[in-house]
Amino acid sequence: MRLRSLLTMDLGLELVTGEEELDRFVRWVVTQDLLDPGRYLSGGELVLTGMQWRGEPADSETFVAALARAKVAALATGDARYGAPPDDVVAACRRHRIPLFRVHETVAFATVTERITRDLSTGRAADLSAILDRHRQLVSGAGLGSVLELIERDLGMRCWVMSSTGRVVAGPRQRPPAQIVTDFLSARRLPCVTTVGGRPYSLFAVDEHGTSRAADWLLVFDGDWSDWTEERRALTGELAAVVSLERARQDDRQSAEGRLAEELVQLIVSDAKPAEIISRLELTGLGAADSYVAVAAAAEDGLRPRELRALLREILYGRTPAAGVVDGEAIALVPTDQSVLDLIHAALDTLEPGLGGSRLSIGVSGIVDGESLRGAVDEARHARRVAADRHRPACVVGHDELATHMMLLASVPDEVRRMFRLRLLDPLTSYDQNNSADLVHTLEIFLETSGSWARSAESLHVHVNTLRYRIARIEELTGRDLSRLADRVDFFLALALR
Repeated sequence: MRLRSLLTMDLGLELVTGEEELDRFVRWVVTQDLLDPGRYLSGGELVLTGMQWRGEPADSETFVAALARAKVAALATGDARYGAPPDDVVAACRRHRIPLFRVHETVAFATVTERITRDLSTGRAADLSAILDRHRQLVSGAGLGSVLELIERDLGMRCWVMSSTGRVVAGPRQRPPAQIVTDFLSARRLPCVTTVGGRPYSLFAVDEHGTSRAADWLLVFDGDWSDWTEERRALTGELAAVVSLERARQDDRQSAEGRLAEELVQLIVSDAKPAEIISRLELTGLGAADSYVAVAAAAEDGLRPRELRALLREILYGRTPAAGVVDGEAIALVPTDQSVLDLIHAALDTLEPGLGGSRLSIGVSGIVDGESLRGAVDEARHARRVAADRHRPACVVGHDELATHMMLLASVPDEVRRMFRLRLLDPLTSYDQNNSADLVHTLEIFLETSGSWARSAESLHVHVNTLRYRIARIEELTGRDLSRLADRVDFFLALALR
């Protein structure tokens, strides 16, 4: 209840001073006649007093100053002792900006207390009903839009829910300026106020302490929140909780389709046979003959795997990607016949201020059909590593920037790639498992150092003679000769296909 509502009640209250403060909210009504009642007040009260505390004019300053420190809503004085409020009381209220009402002698304090308390209780019941109604609409599937409409209609608070990439999740048709998301991501503290085009907007994180800012949603309110009442400020927390529930409801990991997508990604990067991958692809509702682009993303410091996956899906919003996480790297399969590079570039331009000390790298494959998904994923992961090597806060590399063997491998059917890799590396993998050896790693280091015996031995922390023994064992098990360039290339490609 606002103070100005007291003047419309049938109580005969008369405003003496404080007209500019009538938008304050009344939380409760108390009667006080102690000279310093501060310890019995907690803020927001309408204080009724018969002025028994006033022995001399100087007492007015003591009493009113105590009310101001306690942040009461207003003071109302009865006429029984002095008639109209004494001038020293009026002056003290003006000095401390405490609205002052006069209660005529014919009106009992008990009547004032009973009437205001009854109205406050009715108002609280209405507030509770409105909150429950908002939750009911959300649970019934009406969505965030109806909740925001209720808040604007009932409280005059215009609000949007936005993602960190600038997508308007819910809110009025007229979207806020794009600059707002950049200001949110780069703000030192939240909530904050930003002014765009001379108009203030208040920005709040939906899950400030539980989610990295780059992966969070935000609340955008029209106006400056520092001018709000405590009740309105508290509403932002309640709304953030409702929005957080809605975001969790939209998390595809909770659905059967999302879990199938996770399993599909895991299968693609494993040793699963192509037929098994195609079968799982069809279970997710995707077709083997459709066109796909693979996207891989990784973050250094800051974003957790679940946040990285959610952020990648947000970047690709509208493309219904199947996404999963493998070894801290998020991988998405995007049904498309067009490049998604422009979409990702635009999202990274927006996201970069919110990354802080983290670095986000993304790789994108060329367009393939369902039977070449493994090659596309390999290509996207390789492009992602190239992006990471560029040491930028946010970087994306597409397949057209890869003039390497990965482009050739991506076009080879999965079954051919799989058999090529197994024929060359399976003898070494089996030997390592049975003998606790390290032949595969030794081969990898030997090729990385271009066949240098000294540098390979140093990297492996072994003697050169030990290295020579291991290379001889590799050649014996595979029937290949590592002094020949052709055999080295075959091994290099087989290792790239892992």
